[in-house]
Amino acid sequence: MKKLFFFATLIFVFNFVLPTSFLVSAQDNHTAREEAEGKAVWEKLQTKQLEYKNLTNDNFEVLGEYFMGQMTGSSHEAMNNMMTRMMGTEGEKQMHIAMGKRFAGTKGGGNFMMGNFGTNSIGWFGFGWVFMILFWGLVILAVVALIKWIANQDKSQTQSKSALDILKERYARGEVDKKEFEEMKKVIS
Repeated sequence: MKKLFFFATLIFVFNFVLPTSFLVSAQDNHTAREEAEGKAVWEKLQTKQLEYKNLTNDNFEVLGEYFMGQMTGSSHEAMNNMMTRMMGTEGEKQMHIAMGKRFAGTKGGGNFMMGNFGTNSIGWFGFGWVFMILFWGLVILAVVALIKWIANQDKSQTQSKSALDILKERYARGEVDKKEFEEMKKVIS
């Protein structure tokens, strides 16, 4: 049981924690640069120097980077790395484009998929990381509970046998002879 738990923890650390930390240190700080570009595009939208209908996918991508940076703060780069690992570079780019379109659309006159939240929409979504941590914590707890339950099933099966049952099994396997069996049977009874 302890070995199983140790190996499960070890696998978790090597698959999820270490690769993310290595990726974060290997970045060339492109996330901060894209956030700054997105902020510039957002300010131009607010001052009507740009119109929502004239934005390109590149504009939406940097807007998505900006909005994600506003929601996740210092963990933005780590989240980008995680998305790149899960969906590839193109998938991460498409995610930022979609995010840029949705959030810029909310405040720029377009439609957000869940309605118009007004000027505080980014503030509400800033708590997304809390729900992500809760979700993964529950998943890990469920896996640990399942491992413990499976390990305890083996223990309960061996503990449910009486001493007489175990003695009978040993006699059947030839580990004890008839004389020893009778003596031990008297001791148990």
